[in-house]
Amino acid sequence: QVQLVESGGGLVQPGGSLRLSCAYSGSIFQIYAMGWYRQAPGKQRELVAVIRSGGSTIYQDSVKGRFTISRDNAKNTLYLQMNSLKPEDTAVYYCTLVENTPTPRNNYWGQGTQVTVSA
Repeated sequence: QVQLVESGGGLVQPGGSLRLSCAYSGSIFQIYAMGWYRQAPGKQRELVAVIRSGGSTIYQDSVKGRFTISRDNAKNTLYLQMNSLKPEDTAVYYCTLVENTPTPRNNYWGQGTQVTVSA
């Protein structure tokens, strides 16, 4: 059983910063990749950023240069540093972990944390 617990969301003014954390635990075979997705009201869930086991990263174009994904293996924690936040960043942010198992790979999700960017 793999558990992902997000934290760090909240209300922030435009231009502000937040750091999301995702603590993961449980019986994990091997991590293939971890990432952050978000879902705004009335919209589909979308990829925000991914970090692969080797450390390479992928970002959605709208967050490039503003968001940074990182992972602390010693603390079993994934982070998303969000700077220069905009109202359109408002969403529930979800952490995901993909195991390096035969396809289809096991994919786990956290419960989500709300980020609201508003004056």
